[in-house]
Amino acid sequence: MADAPKVSRPMKFPYTFSAKLAQFPWKYHLKNQWLWKYYAISVVVCIPIFKSISNLANSPANVAKWAEIRRREAEEHHH
Repeated sequence: MADAPKVSRPMKFPYTFSAKLAQFPWKYHLKNQWLWKYYAISVVVCIPIFKSISNLANSPANVAKWAEIRRREAEEHHH
């Protein structure tokens, strides 16, 4: 493996998906497109919000309330 010759030039047209990924100008797009910067900022801002919503939805009181509602609903359907 270490003795393998290096590729001297990229393919004129990358046929495989991995070759397309390897030749894609990632650095240029990350540096010059606003979408990537704002995507990263939005992920950082939204993680605490989603975590607090998840904690509220999965609290023991809410889980018990949900189970009771479903139990009553199932009881109504069986009678």
